[in-house]
Amino acid sequence: MEVDLIFKIAAIGIIVAVLNQLLKRAERDEQAMMTTLAGLIVVLMIIVKEIGSLFDSIKDIFGFY
Repeated sequence: MEVDLIFKIAAIGIIVAVLNQLLKRAERDEQAMMTTLAGLIVVLMIIVKEIGSLFDSIKDIFGFY
């Protein structure tokens, strides 16, 4: 796992947290929730991609086809 991946996830978390607070202060709770969900989906997509590459590496190491 690369350090860049951790920094990407942390940056997305910080941006989502700031946007969430700004939207809640503006009394736009629905948009704040949607922003949080969008950030979660983006992070999950990044993690799923990395898990897929992990399984590909395991298949290559053990010779499964």
